[in-house]
Amino acid sequence: MRLIKTVSLVLLAGFLGVAQANEVAPAAAPKGDAAAGQAKAAVCGACHNPDGNSVIPVNPMLAGQGARYLAKQLHDFKSGARANPVMMGMAAPLSDQDILDLAAYFSAQKPSTKAADPAQVKLGEKIWRGGNLQSGVLACAGCHGPSGRGNTLAGFPALRGQHADYVEVQLRAFRAAARGDIGADKRENDPEGMMRGVVKHLSDTEIKALAQFVTGLYQ
Repeated sequence: MRLIKTVSLVLLAGFLGVAQANEVAPAAAPKGDAAAGQAKAAVCGACHNPDGNSVIPVNPMLAGQGARYLAKQLHDFKSGARANPVMMGMAAPLSDQDILDLAAYFSAQKPSTKAADPAQVKLGEKIWRGGNLQSGVLACAGCHGPSGRGNTLAGFPALRGQHADYVEVQLRAFRAAARGDIGADKRENDPEGMMRGVVKHLSDTEIKALAQFVTGLYQ
């Protein structure tokens, strides 16, 4: 009887050993290669500059932006969740690895500085840091950080030093989507409606002031 039990235990141990040997280790999350991304970014330079420091105010600064955020935007352009004819065409042929490489490259670049309109910075800073309790606007710093560096883990974008013109356009687009304005971008890349909820009650004056404050956060 003891012999049978001993044999059974040996066989069981053998089966467990085989099962453990056949277990597949979790695949490591794919990573971007900044060096490869630099080569792939050549085509992006026409609008965003080779290092991501766009000199065209309506084209966003990519240098120093969070890699996770950049990758998500490229995926959204590719899928059509974020509508922009130019970027949708640029993103269409990109593979998942291309997107990771581009995101890694641009996130590693040093962003340039820009001057803000001093007449609007005070109001912009007030909304950025404390929101507007009367209209129900939340403080931007809660998600994007006091210094506008974003939240890498959450995928919230860095905004410090971004072109004021670009920021203003995006805030108006989120507000139009929140209000259901005719012809507005539905902003399907904002599935939880976080940005739409925040900017819904911003006035034109507040949007301009925020955009100016953001662009001068490096000062």
